[in-house]
Amino acid sequence: MTDSPAPAPYRVLARKYRPTDFATLIGQEAMVRTLTNAIQSGRLAHAFVLTGVRGVGKTTTARIIARALNCVGPDGQGGPTIDPCGVCEHCRAIAEDRHVDILEMDAASRTGVNDIREIIEGVRYRPTSARFKVYIIDEVHMLSTAAFNALLKTLEEPPEHVKFIFATTEIRKIPVTVLSRCQRFDLRRVEMDVLAKHFAGIAEKEAAQIEDGALKLIARAADGSVRDGLSLLDQAISHGAGLVTEAQVRDMLGLADRARVFDLFEQVMKGQVAEALDMMGEQYALGADPAVVLQDMLELAHWLTRLKITPDAAESGTASETERVKGKAMAEGLSMAQLTRAWQMLLKGLQETRSAPNPLQAAEMAIVRLAYAADLPTPAELIEQLRANPPAPRGPGGGGMPAGAPGGMVPAMAGGFASDPGGGPDGGGPSMHAGAAGATALKLAPAPDPVPLPPMPASFAEVAKLFSDKREGILAVALRNQVSLVRFEAGRIEFRPHASAPHDLAQKLGRLLGEWTGRRWTVTVNTTDPAEPTLAEQDIIAENKRRQDAANHPLVQAVMAAFPDASIEVVRDVAPEEPEEGELAFDADMTPGEEEA
Repeated sequence: MTDSPAPAPYRVLARKYRPTDFATLIGQEAMVRTLTNAIQSGRLAHAFVLTGVRGVGKTTTARIIARALNCVGPDGQGGPTIDPCGVCEHCRAIAEDRHVDILEMDAASRTGVNDIREIIEGVRYRPTSARFKVYIIDEVHMLSTAAFNALLKTLEEPPEHVKFIFATTEIRKIPVTVLSRCQRFDLRRVEMDVLAKHFAGIAEKEAAQIEDGALKLIARAADGSVRDGLSLLDQAISHGAGLVTEAQVRDMLGLADRARVFDLFEQVMKGQVAEALDMMGEQYALGADPAVVLQDMLELAHWLTRLKITPDAAESGTASETERVKGKAMAEGLSMAQLTRAWQMLLKGLQETRSAPNPLQAAEMAIVRLAYAADLPTPAELIEQLRANPPAPRGPGGGGMPAGAPGGMVPAMAGGFASDPGGGPDGGGPSMHAGAAGATALKLAPAPDPVPLPPMPASFAEVAKLFSDKREGILAVALRNQVSLVRFEAGRIEFRPHASAPHDLAQKLGRLLGEWTGRRWTVTVNTTDPAEPTLAEQDIIAENKRRQDAANHPLVQAVMAAFPDASIEVVRDVAPEEPEEGELAFDADMTPGEEEA
């Protein structure tokens, strides 16, 4: 009786589906294009440094480069290629981590100068069988300063048969003297839709049924890391026993339902505190992490702000139906001031929740603060309210208390002053008692009357006139002759300056307008959009039109016909009173020596 063979040990998805060539490496098209051109043209650097967040493929890319440099093809006659064959001795040995000329070192565990000295000694010898001897140093930023210094000379002038490939997540910790000797590649985070598509293909190969919503949740939680996402996918398949739903992934990750996050954010922004707290409690009872709920609300505030600025973002392929439909309606109902204020308060609340001894209580307090602040007016709205409803006039005599204030109310001072609402000893009225020798009664100082805000300029011409009235002659001339208006709104000006305009005109306009009007002005330079003529040019155009209209008038034409040598010099508006019958209702200045009509 023979024993049945033992089943092969299980390999996690992150190792089982590790890319073996550039065709299966996802999300790094720019790096692949550069390496392809370098290999095809023979312009291979002697040292590479790969940087990026964890799990984007730095070590995997280093191994693929080693295979590409040493592949000889199925017939053994090939050279460096961007598409390693995978069947030659070198490709198989590198894939199985047994090639004697491909040396990997973990700098996190071998940080000293003695470890680098071994590399320097081995560099002198040619490779045993491969075309290049490749040194792959992972987490290279962990090397000591002495180790880096020992490597510098060899790194700058290595033998032609040696290649160095460094991988790191902390590029700023590598000395610039080392970076200047390497060709650098920044591996970018993989986009969420690319990750979701990649995970769907792997789930199909594993014969696992997984919903699209669950794939998007895993891709979102991966945060651009392929390895993190595959670990989560492996866990989700085990959690769902081959059938993975969105609800199961939410439970596994401790996430709140996306639709419930929309409802929670809507309740908070409406100021319905009790309902919002009940909803937070329900999510917490279902296993949602309070910090994750606040983070989801923070992301929702960012998403609504994007929809507010660019409504076309709702049509992106990564947005869910809830984000497209309900998000668009919420973005239209909330102001930019409310969204930015919600972002700041949620960001602060998230920091408090992560560090609080009881995260749920900290999250609830953040929700309460946001709910009570959601309907507060902005500073601009407060100013408008003050303009529309000025404070009531003060009491008679302009002194002490406002009209209608209760009698006998005076401040209690350190000297023992107190009011006697019941009157003096005889009950005849309030009296003051001094609790310390030499103390004297103090009266409540009257509050100053509010200073009325000046009216806001309604047009760019009024802005120029305001500068003229304020005796800012240089700026007034610049506004009339050296500036072409692009866009004007109350509190916002965009203009195109001419070459002769002051270089700091925008800063001066914004500062002075803010001082004079009591409201913040945004003044920007716009050199791309169409612009109007300058105010001076507009006056010339208007004057020419007045002259043309006057020349086309029948009475003027009759006068010009009667006096052929006359010319129109000035056109003035007539007085408001009605002219008498037969009287000519215009005033034309003639040239010197001519009769006046």
